[in-house]
Formats: sequence, structure tokens, C-alpha cells
Amino acid sequence: MSELTSELSRIESDKRQALKIDKPRVYEKVMHYEDKIKRGESIAILQFQYDYRCNLRCRHCCISTMSKKQRSFTPQDIKELSRQADAMGLAHWVITGGEPLTFSDFDEIVEAIDPEKFYISSDTNGWLLDDARAKHLKRIGVDKIQLSLDSLNAEEHDAFRRAKGSHERAIRAIDAAQNAGLNIIIATVVTKQRIRSRELIDFLEFAKGKNVPVFITFAKPVGSWEGNLDVIIDEEDLQYQKELEKEYDVFTHLTPAYGMDLGCIAVKRMISITQYGDVMPCPYIHVSLGNFFEEPLKDIVARGLKIKHFGEYTDTCLIAIDREFIDTYESKLVGKPLPVPWQDVFPPEDLI
Repeated sequence: MSELTSELSRIESDKRQALKIDKPRVYEKVMHYEDKIKRGESIAILQFQYDYRCNLRCRHCCISTMSKKQRSFTPQDIKELSRQADAMGLAHWVITGGEPLTFSDFDEIVEAIDPEKFYISSDTNGWLLDDARAKHLKRIGVDKIQLSLDSLNAEEHDAFRRAKGSHERAIRAIDAAQNAGLNIIIATVVTKQRIRSRELIDFLEFAKGKNVPVFITFAKPVGSWEGNLDVIIDEEDLQYQKELEKEYDVFTHLTPAYGMDLGCIAVKRMISITQYGDVMPCPYIHVSLGNFFEEPLKDIVARGLKIKHFGEYTDTCLIAIDREFIDTYESKLVGKPLPVPWQDVFPPEDLI
């Protein structure tokens, strides 16, 4: 299922020590990660798509095609999801959407998750993150901000986000998060056209100067980019990106963490839960492994791990780089209400 290593980076060791002091319950769960992986269990981050409301209309949006269903999460539902996730030994939530900072009940969401039990991150485009809001987020128990930034060029970023002034507000948000004592990473989308560009190097230099890590999200042919194979990178591009990790504080979901190389983290290290309760292998593989409103989370995750693509070790990103996976499975989703039930996508021979 994975490759385990015994060495932790200095940064990861420092983070664990901080967790031990600030969030002992979370620290205790993290310390059991390696044993859980050895037993073939998941240590998934819950990428929680609470609501698809958003104040921007980004060109690469991957949730714009999600089908609406009658039931959505309430704070009471979140409390039950939190209880089940805690019982499974999971330790990290990412509140996402849409744009989380537009949610009028954001504070209730954090309270329902329970900051004492979980490390809590929030995605944001930065539009609403000023000094006062950042300090408030820190006070209610948010630990980290994952800020979307597409380019150092304001016009390019604003065009990508379809909102004039969004670049200026995103840069402001970086300083606001740091001033409030929030951990922050910059999330940026990298296409085939961008991966080897001078602009990306300048972008990484900028982040280095701000002392902010950069999370690279590889472009994927889903959502607004459905069928667009021109934007996806290849294995040679991936190796180039790995070389960048030697010089910059930059990483992807394939980068080993916690002393473990899990390869593709779908289900093993990431699940995506939609506004309507469907549990997907990751935010970009729009397949429902089951619905939280209908069965326990542990059963849904166990089912996902029985699908060979997610339960076995894969050293690449299935939905961003693996053309065979994209050609075989993504084609089964086209034109259908999303997410598609797993039985309609993966045949019996794909089960472990």
C-alpha cells in the first residue's frame, strides 16, 4: 500500500512538537499513522466541500458540474462525521467549497468539527481574508490557510479568477494570515504550459521570500477542463517538479510526508466529501464510493481501499498524469450526473 521511511524532515519534526503542545489529541493520532498504514488502513485528510457557494468564477473550477441533491450537511451532521472520523483515527480536515469564507455559519462548522480533535485547514481565494478575519479564524481554532494564487501577474490571476482585484486581495491575505499566527501555504495550479516556465520559478522565489510553502496542484481534465488533455503534465514534467523540491519549499500530493511515501494519496491519505454526502477518492476523481448519509464512513473508506487503484501503491497521479487511467475511467463519467457510483466505473476485476 505504501513505502515507509523512518526519517522525518526537520520541518516535520518541528510540526509534530508543535502539535504535541497545541493539540495533544491530534498529535496522538498522528503518532499512530505509520501503524495504521502498515495495517492497510487510511489516514485520510477529510477534504470537506461543505457548500458550493463562491464569490468567484474560476476557469479551472472542478465542482461546477456537481449534481444537486436534496440533502446537504447541517452542523449536526458535521458533529456525527467528526465523531466517526475521530473514531477512525483521522486527524485533519480541510474546509472547502466554494469559498468557505463566504459561509455565514463558518464558525459553527469549525465548532462542529471540534478543534481539539482535529487539525483544521481552510481553503480560500483570499478575497475576504483581512487582518481582523485572520485573527478571528485563529481564535476559533483554525490552524492553517490554503490560499489559492495563480500567478504573480495581477492581470493573469484576475483573468483566471474572473475578478478584478482578486490578486491584490490574495497577496494581502498572505500577510494577514502570518500576522495572525496562522500557518499558511500557497496553492497554485500548474499546467503543461506552466511547469517549466520562468514565471513558475519567479513564483517560487516570491513564496520563498515570504517564507510560505507552495502546494502545486497539477491541472486535471475534469470540471471546467473536462476533456482538455493539453493542460496535463507527463512523467518527465513530474520528475522536473521533483527537482524543484530540492531548491524550494514546494510540494505536491505525491511528496512523501510523515516519513511515508504513499504515492497517489486517493483514499489512503485523502477523501473528498461533497455537500451532499458523497465520499470521493479525491477532489478530482468524481466517483462516489458511498454516501455518508446512508452508511458509516469507515465502511465507505474500506470499500475505497478495496479498489486496486486506491488500495495499492501508485507512484503517479492517476487523474492528472496517468493517461491510461484517464482514458479508461474518466470517459465513463462524461455526460453523467456527478459523482458517478463506483459500481458504474470500476469493474469486478479492479477489486483487490
